[in-house]
Amino acid sequence: MPEICRFFGIIIRMFFAEHEPPHFHAEYQGNKAVFDFNGNIMKGSMKSKTATRLV
Repeated sequence: MPEICRFFGIIIRMFFAEHEPPHFHAEYQGNKAVFDFNGNIMKGSMKSKTATRLV
């Protein structure tokens, strides 16, 4: 999966033509979550509240 950006240990990845609704994948310290573009977690979890807020 293409990496869009990396900051403070958080990795953001996104596919161009993946399934609906539009979303991106975030990973931090082994925790993975899928976010919509409003910042809501759609799938998975981020155990760090700080990382979730930064995403």
